[in-house]
Amino acid sequence: MSDFAQVFDRLRGIMRPFAASLDCLVDGDEEFSLSTRHIMKNNRPLWFGGVQIKKRYVSFHLMPVYVNPELLTGLSPELKKRMQGKSCFNFTAVDESLMSELAEA
Repeated sequence: MSDFAQVFDRLRGIMRPFAASLDCLVDGDEEFSLSTRHIMKNNRPLWFGGVQIKKRYVSFHLMPVYVNPELLTGLSPELKKRMQGKSCFNFTAVDESLMSELAEA
C-alpha cells in the first residue's frame, strides 16, 4: 500500500462515521465523498466533504466550517499549516496527532 493510500484510509476513517446520517456519493480507492440531504436552489445536494488522493497529496475537505467556523477554533499551528483555503487540509503522510486533532474538530 502506498503512503498516499495509507493517508487516504486514515482520513476516510475520520469521515466515514458521518455516512450514517448523510448520503455517500463516492466510496472508492482514491475518493470518498459525502453530501447532506439538503437540496439547494440548483436542485443539487449540499456537499458535506470528502477525501481524495491527488497527485502530490491527499486532501480532506470539511465544508461545515463555512457555516460554523468555530469548528476551527483552537487548531494547532501544525494542523493550520496543512490548510489550503478555509475547508481543505492536505497531507502527504500519516501524522496521527494531527489526524486525531482533525477528527475532534
